[in-house]
Amino acid sequence: MAPPKLYIGRKIRELRESHNATQVVFAERIGISTSYLNQVENNQRPVSAAVLLALAENFQIDIASISASDGDRLLSALNEALADPLFDSYSPSLQELKLVTQNAPGFARALISCHQAYRRNSEQLASLDDTLGRGASAAEPTPYEEVRDFFHFVDNYVHVIDVEAERLAADLGIGERESSAALAKHLETRHGVRVVQTGADEDLIRRFDSKSRLLFLNPYSPPATRTFQTAFQIGQLELDATIADIIRKANFRSSEAKDICRVGLLNYFAGALVLPYQPFLAAAKELRHDLELLCARFGAGMEQVAHRLSTLQRPGHKGAPIFFARIDRAGNITKRHSAAKLQFARFGSACPLWNVHQAFETPGRIIRQLAETPDGIRYLCIATEISKGGRGFNTPHQRYAISLGCEISYAGDFVYADGLELTNRAAFEPIGISCRICERPQCPQRAVPPVKTRLVIDHHKRGALPYALP
Repeated sequence: MAPPKLYIGRKIRELRESHNATQVVFAERIGISTSYLNQVENNQRPVSAAVLLALAENFQIDIASISASDGDRLLSALNEALADPLFDSYSPSLQELKLVTQNAPGFARALISCHQAYRRNSEQLASLDDTLGRGASAAEPTPYEEVRDFFHFVDNYVHVIDVEAERLAADLGIGERESSAALAKHLETRHGVRVVQTGADEDLIRRFDSKSRLLFLNPYSPPATRTFQTAFQIGQLELDATIADIIRKANFRSSEAKDICRVGLLNYFAGALVLPYQPFLAAAKELRHDLELLCARFGAGMEQVAHRLSTLQRPGHKGAPIFFARIDRAGNITKRHSAAKLQFARFGSACPLWNVHQAFETPGRIIRQLAETPDGIRYLCIATEISKGGRGFNTPHQRYAISLGCEISYAGDFVYADGLELTNRAAFEPIGISCRICERPQCPQRAVPPVKTRLVIDHHKRGALPYALP
């Protein structure tokens, strides 16, 4: 099979403009004609291997980074939006969708936002929500959804924060010695803030008293949680201007979204400080992404490690492209990110055939699955159940399952692939993204029909479903 043609005109144009070069100067530097460069920038012609090599040689860029299809998540979101029956009269081809996401990503995001507003409005009307018409318009995204989409479309990697966290981690020797003591000492010497334990009756994980300069941490929280919250407090004291600038550029609609994003960015800093980029990336490769060994080496929790693995997307120094999700017992995806081609549904629950649901049945174990999505892409999926809270018999426990994985071409980098039949297609279980956009005709676990498929009803036959798909 011939390799797919590479249309990256927008990236080439952005690279040229970042060097303040005209098309004539830029084309001459990489040894092509101006007309060819003009066609490439407008996605009228694909980029050849020779041009990629010339770009790498002349501009010191990472070929894998510039040629990567970083529009996959945008393409997936746009495809899901256009699968709505609202667009029944229009069925764009994959090539059309790619042209839009590559040439006009801003337009694609605007269309997705409009569709989200339509969905929210329609759902409220359908449920006769008595808040319709009060206060803020129901067509606007919630602050939480705004922040979730912000992280989704920056690839869950915030360079300026990640680099600052790595610099501080190197200064403090994080990864070389016990992190908790080093972070607490930094807080006291740099900011005059002392870490103390809360009383047994206080039901808070962290509380900072700015007057007394005391950071109270719950003594019944796991050590990894206390370390993370100490790192969070350092970020709150040192990154105020940096975070304010990121939030300003994000153009959130409400102050609530800004506040939620601020917490998200501080959480990002804390994770990047406890698990600094280069040492953590090197350890992940050395230990073949063994979650338990990574937790032990860095003194971090399972969810912290799994989430951090999905953020290793620094240009020129990327880790394996990993998807990560956290799901509750009701099937709600409460965290999600994918640096792989697998994209999570924005509406509805996750596929019931996905092994993340089974994790609740086997607490304390890591379970594996070889899975294939309807587009024919195969994945290694890893899932485990985690519990939070539980400080005493009468304290409620929060139970989640986390899942992460990669496309099968990267499976050899994971210890969890050992012993699995990676080359046997029959070993892969069929999974989907969401029933509403999955067109597998023979799925006994289907919850609802796909939105753009005609149903076949035979009153004289009944299978696992009361209808059939053509």
